[in-house]
Amino acid sequence: MSTFGLYLHIPFCVKKCNYCDFLSFPAKEALKDEYVKALAMEMRLWKDKVSNDVVDTIFIGGGTPSLLTEGQFDVLQNEMVKSFHLSDKMEYTIECNPGTVDAEKLKNYKKAGVNRISFGLQSTISSELACLGRIHSYDDFLVSFHQARECGFANINVDLMSAIPEQTVAGYEQTLTRVCELAPEHISSYSLILEEGTPFYEKYGECPPVSEEEDRQMYELTKERLSDFGYHRYEISNYAKAGKECDHNKKYWKRFPYLGLGLGASSCMENVRFSNEQNFKTYGQKIKNGKLPVVEKEELTKEDCMAEFMYLGLRMMEGVSRKMFYQNFLVPMETYYQSSLEKCIREGLIKENGDRYCLTDFGIDVSNRVFAEFI
Repeated sequence: MSTFGLYLHIPFCVKKCNYCDFLSFPAKEALKDEYVKALAMEMRLWKDKVSNDVVDTIFIGGGTPSLLTEGQFDVLQNEMVKSFHLSDKMEYTIECNPGTVDAEKLKNYKKAGVNRISFGLQSTISSELACLGRIHSYDDFLVSFHQARECGFANINVDLMSAIPEQTVAGYEQTLTRVCELAPEHISSYSLILEEGTPFYEKYGECPPVSEEEDRQMYELTKERLSDFGYHRYEISNYAKAGKECDHNKKYWKRFPYLGLGLGASSCMENVRFSNEQNFKTYGQKIKNGKLPVVEKEELTKEDCMAEFMYLGLRMMEGVSRKMFYQNFLVPMETYYQSSLEKCIREGLIKENGDRYCLTDFGIDVSNRVFAEFI
């Protein structure tokens, strides 16, 4: 039996943040009930199609999945158990916004088998949280974090953000230190990207809200501070304690199969990429009619798969394996990428490490330039 990762998209938020371009929107309970029912029906439509496979990671993301009531969550949980073969050793993550969970919800997650919580903190500074349009305070986060610990969660991720408007290097350092002292098992740190269609893009256009020098200082500070606290960097934006890397997200970078269910969710199964309907009404109607709500489908060629192997795999600090490349494609990596590899080595962007090619420190800094060589 082969394995795959399962992603469930919960598109609901209390309010949309100023930087967010994800598919999300506010919703009343009746709409949430309707959506949960449709998502459960979508699982049933997939049941026979993946009956010979095992789910070894689950990631419930959004949006704000923790806005679901215990009853709504239970509907999804019960349907997952009925529709899929779930590994008894799987990683099971749910995203939570501080202040939207309490001890009872967390206990319910734990009872269902959730073993990893991901908190979207972003900053510990009140003015920065307000600027981002976040609905929680740092104190809200502390309450939620400690409740998760008290409920027995031993694998917690915290999302942080740098290059926020009006953010200072000193303020970002304070956030890093505060979070590191709490010792979550995993920290994701992203530099703000101004995405089209967001309030931040309308306000700042393509002009970064902090200087290039400040952005660089925050980036270097992230590496140094997290290393000091015992976190190892395993992907460009992700740091973990030993043995606590995110198995689900590694599926994306290693090109392992994953199935995304819910509004706008993306999937890649058997070298076919596809995504779901983004219109709520159409999504629900297709499912009621017994049809999968897939709207975009692309069969990847061998060349597509090889390119993804390279530019996704190079996001990870371990890099890409020549042996694995050959096992996947039955040709040596150098057959297709000799000139690109030699160019990147010559320019100090990648290095050889035994069987692998991986990014240098300089290559990480200009990673998009490296990835472009293989697209």
